[in-house]
Amino acid sequence: MQTYRRVLTIAGSDSGGGAGIQADLKTIAANGCYGMSVITALTAQNTLGVTGIHAVPVEFVAAQLEAVLTDIGADAIKIGMLFSPDLICTVAECLKKFDSCPVVLDPVMVAQSGDKLLQDEAIDALKRHLIPMAHLLTPNLPEAAMLLGSELASADDIVQATVELAALGCANVLIKGGHLENGNSDDCLYLAAERRMVVLPGERIATRNNHGTGCTLSSAIASFIAKGESVEQAVHSAKEYITGALRAGASYTIGHGHGPVHHFFRFF
Repeated sequence: MQTYRRVLTIAGSDSGGGAGIQADLKTIAANGCYGMSVITALTAQNTLGVTGIHAVPVEFVAAQLEAVLTDIGADAIKIGMLFSPDLICTVAECLKKFDSCPVVLDPVMVAQSGDKLLQDEAIDALKRHLIPMAHLLTPNLPEAAMLLGSELASADDIVQATVELAALGCANVLIKGGHLENGNSDDCLYLAAERRMVVLPGERIATRNNHGTGCTLSSAIASFIAKGESVEQAVHSAKEYITGALRAGASYTIGHGHGPVHHFFRFF
């Protein structure tokens, strides 16, 4: 019998379908893996912004994790929106009970619209409980700055930030350069065990349809890791995928704000 490459996403639901659990499951499927989900929060959200957040009770988050991992298992886990300290601690404790598999942690803090998706007091819990469990941490520039409590104003700052974030205990760090203002969208990957830095050039695509790019990239990385690629290979593969999804999605119109990328561009 054949087996699936299994990817579990632990994240919030985006009612508009462009980010969160919805983007994760589309990405996982588009990259040939079997997607499972643990929903941590419900958001009332569209292309214009977030109008409400309803946190899922932590006991039910734990029940979802137990249900999936005791039966199906996972080859890789992607973690996105975790709204509160209690939720972060619950997820960390649950994952410790099961055989370890690579965890891609996307520290979702602020939505594309600027709406906060993480309580201020949750940042310390993230640093203490989940970042040390991560096989790869994938913050964007504002998220990296919030985690370190310092502004990242230059390429040298970004390189140093990857090292400082790795010192929190995670195995590898990818700082995404989409917020750079120099015209490029280069990412910086630090492979901590090798003490090696890899700069990944990125094409900046002119589009307003960039909602959910962080969720999509981290889910794609988890998918390629589940399929057996190294972290460095998976990041390269995922960057190629998100670039194609952004380019294809640029020609579509949906909603009145920031639309989604085209997750299934390779199929039609």
